[in-house]
Amino acid sequence: MKCRLWMWILWPSFLVAGIAEGIFFTLVHPEDLVFLDHPIHASKEAIYTVGFFAFWLLCALSSALTIYILPGSVCDLNEKADGGLL
Repeated sequence: MKCRLWMWILWPSFLVAGIAEGIFFTLVHPEDLVFLDHPIHASKEAIYTVGFFAFWLLCALSSALTIYILPGSVCDLNEKADGGLL
């Protein structure tokens, strides 16, 4: 039951984070980024990686909030999803 819940949260957020990172870094070059008035001194790959995980975290929070505010309980969702077989 919890594995399915994590799948509902993490998989869509992973896909959207990949798209968001692609769009963001198409428009913004990693060397142009500034954090707290200081330029970021890291490799491009490190900035891409941190950016991806930041987008993934934000998207996962959004997916988790969506599941949290759904009417009913998570157990009800699992029964509907698998037809009560598990």
